Amino acid sequence: MTDFVAIDFETANGKRSSVCSVGVVIVQGGEIVDSYYSLIRPMPNYYSMYCQAVHGLGYSDTAEAELFPDVWSALQAKIHEYFPYIEDGEVPFVAHNARFDEGCLRAVFAAYEMAYPSYEFCDTLVASRRRFGRSLANNQLQTVSAACGYELQNHHNALADAEACAWIAREIL
Repeated sequence: MTDFVAIDFETANGKRSSVCSVGVVIVQGGEIVDSYYSLIRPMPNYYSMYCQAVHGLGYSDTAEAELFPDVWSALQAKIHEYFPYIEDGEVPFVAHNARFDEGCLRAVFAAYEMAYPSYEFCDTLVASRRRFGRSLANNQLQTVSAACGYELQNHHNALADAEACAWIAREIL
C-alpha cells in the first residue's frame, strides 16, 4: 500500500460523535507528503474527565473551533490536492484500531445528517497482530510504532498518532 490517508480522532466524551480533534497524514507513492490537524467543536459539546485526562483537551480549547462539516470539507480539499482523480470514499484510510476511528467518522456524519461515502479503512492494529504475533509486549500504537522504527512523541495528540500510524502502515501493510 503506497497511497493512503492515515487518520486519528480524539473524542471529548463517550459519544463517538464527539470528535474534538483530527489528525491526518497523507502518503503518496509510499512517502509522507502532507499532514493536517484541526481542533473540532464536539457534538455533544462537553468533555468527560476521562477523555480530558487522556488527550489534555477541554472545552476552552474547542469552544471557538470549527464544526465538523467545515473541518471535513477542508480535509477533503487537502486530500484532493494529492489525489485529484479519486472521488470521496475511494482513497483508503488507515487507522490504528480502525473500528474506533471509523466508528467516530460514521457517528459524526450521522450527527450532522451528512451522507456517508463507503470509506475503506485498513487497520494497523490488526496488521500488527498478524505481523508481530506475540513477539511484542502489546499491540498499542506506541509499542508497534517503536517496533517499526518510529518513536511516537506526544501520544494522544491526533496528528502525532496519525504520523505513527502512517509509519506503521508504510512498514507492514
